[in-house]
Amino acid sequence: MKKIAVILSGCGVFDGAEIHESVLTLLSIEQQGGQYQCFAPEMEQMHVVNHATGEVAEGESRNVLVESARIARGDIKQLSVVDANEFDALIIPGGFGAAKNLCDFAVQGVDCQINQEVITAVRAFKQANKPIGLMCIAPVMIPALFGQGATGTIGTDVDTASAFTQMGGVHQQADVHNIVIDESNKVVTTPAYMLATSISEAYSGIHKLVAKVIELA
Repeated sequence: MKKIAVILSGCGVFDGAEIHESVLTLLSIEQQGGQYQCFAPEMEQMHVVNHATGEVAEGESRNVLVESARIARGDIKQLSVVDANEFDALIIPGGFGAAKNLCDFAVQGVDCQINQEVITAVRAFKQANKPIGLMCIAPVMIPALFGQGATGTIGTDVDTASAFTQMGGVHQQADVHNIVIDESNKVVTTPAYMLATSISEAYSGIHKLVAKVIELA
């Protein structure tokens, strides 16, 4: 049975981990005979967004680990303690939390910085030659994490793809049902809600991503 570490970035598409993507990832792991453990960095979110209005909730603050625990039903650990030796692969769902909390791409664009705990975790899995899956906006971290020439997809968004390329990555367009595989880095990506218009569309690519990650593991 393959054990997969899953990094969450809060709870909610606009300021944390995309809930549908996260839950579908966990479901797909179990459906394909795997086990998962969720992790999240112990830190304050960049900001809190009212998901009913789409507006920033002034004066509110939330903790990424505490919010991520909502998705994990309380079974979550600090990202700082993840041990690549205990897992066969790593998956990072999307949502704006990936671009606001795991890194600051949402604010800094091509000059973004990655959270140090994310860097440490990804580096450990990479050095152990274990596969890593990223979906939605999360693949925008690939050039910074894997270096020049690393390949991935964020779907078909021209501006984000351009940023991916400027940062040194090789972007491949993909539709919502497909995955892109960087064989040399063992990185698998899919657009998910960068393109999905329904939960079933998001599931299509996510299920394939999880299957490929487990296969590579």
